[in-house]
Amino acid sequence: MESSIPKNIIVIGAGIVGISTALWLQRDGHSVTLIDKEGPAAGASFGNAGVLASGSLVPVTVPGLLGKAPKMLFNPNQPLFLKWTYLPKLIPFLFKYLKHANANSVERISKGLSQLLHDAPDQHLALANGTGAEEYIDLADYMFGYINEEAFMSDHFGWDVRKRGGVSFVKMNAKDLGEYDVNLKGRFGFGVQCKNHGRIKDPGAYILSLSKQFVANGGTISIKDVSNFEIEDGHCKSIITSEGKFVADTYVLTTGAWSGAWADALGVTVPLESERGYHIEFVNPSITLRSPLMVVAGKFVVNSMNGRLRCAGVIEFGGLNNPPAKAPIKLLKKQMAELFPDLTYDRIDEWMGHRPATADSLPVIGVSPNAYNIFMGYGHHHVGLSGGPKTGRWLAKLAVGAPLNVDLSAYAADRQI
Repeated sequence: MESSIPKNIIVIGAGIVGISTALWLQRDGHSVTLIDKEGPAAGASFGNAGVLASGSLVPVTVPGLLGKAPKMLFNPNQPLFLKWTYLPKLIPFLFKYLKHANANSVERISKGLSQLLHDAPDQHLALANGTGAEEYIDLADYMFGYINEEAFMSDHFGWDVRKRGGVSFVKMNAKDLGEYDVNLKGRFGFGVQCKNHGRIKDPGAYILSLSKQFVANGGTISIKDVSNFEIEDGHCKSIITSEGKFVADTYVLTTGAWSGAWADALGVTVPLESERGYHIEFVNPSITLRSPLMVVAGKFVVNSMNGRLRCAGVIEFGGLNNPPAKAPIKLLKKQMAELFPDLTYDRIDEWMGHRPATADSLPVIGVSPNAYNIFMGYGHHHVGLSGGPKTGRWLAKLAVGAPLNVDLSAYAADRQI
């Protein structure tokens, strides 16, 4: 990365963004300590759908959402949930979030997502090269299943956005789907095959493998809880942790949904919320899908992993501290039983985690407005796994002052929302 003076750098957060940043910095000759309150891949980086979604350019906030959302909240068969006791705290975020549900905002957001995601599989291959983690990367299509062609046509807004963003896709009828993958035969009346995507066959094991290589190369992983940054005159002197102060030349914050705790101290103006997601896994399943599958009617993803079939989806607003709800898991089980009534398996495992959702659906990537030696990378919504390696590459360059020929203004921490 063209940096000649080795630096001492602390990366806070050991998910995909944090471990990517740490590895890129380490490869450039810097001394890196990775700090996390639980350890590598303990959060959303473990429980995601495992798709390298280079074409995920359409945010949740599309035109018409404002009219649909209230009805969805009162329908247990819709993938939107809310813990009503959390609503008073959520309202200021929702006000800013929902104002982006228009065509102009979607166009701006999709350009930012395209810049981050368009080469996601290649970025993962570059990150994993020589680490042993390559075995978890599978270059694959990303399939979308629709009830019928009419349902696909009603979804034209999103596909127009993807087409303008350069996403390559092929429309399929029911016969095409069955020929593509026998496990899709008779499941859908219409589908779309998105090319140039991929999947991670075990997200948790993948990130653990990357972190082991980081340690083997001389990096340090420390389990600590960071409580604050000691900032004076635009410079971070140290971080304050559960085990005292720690000093470095530069600090990188990649703590996902928990990053909002330091927004005021770091000068961040971008509102952040936890968008809680759920998954169920069918262990030792009788069905192995050729490619990851988005079930459009239910807004959930089904993906074959090593020895499991993972079904991930649902949006729930309920904050960081409330326990998991039963209704989202019940819905995922119901939808899977309807789609794959012939599926057999040994058991079902359940999980809930926190997606970091910004009010404008774009991550925060860049320098802290309050401290020139603190850099941040979080807020990736549903595409943290996909965009993690490139975010880490950008952060690694920023952290050492290396040239970065990319305009990151769309992700600025002090952008107006």
